[in-house]
Amino acid sequence: MIIVNLDIMMAKRKISSFELADKIGITPANLSILKTNKGKAIRFSTLDKICEVLNCTPGDILEYKEGE
Repeated sequence: MIIVNLDIMMAKRKISSFELADKIGITPANLSILKTNKGKAIRFSTLDKICEVLNCTPGDILEYKEGE
């Protein structure tokens, strides 16, 4: 199971959902889907933009947990 820790990284960087969505070029609704682990996929280009804006790596945002 892949866990998305986007909300944690956003809090560390003190950036709102609306600001991040605007900077990476997606809707706040789509960003919310990612943040709540309801998304089924993420484009590498979107992940790249998120990492660029938040100054982090994919491993800071995505986590793998066994089970469930």
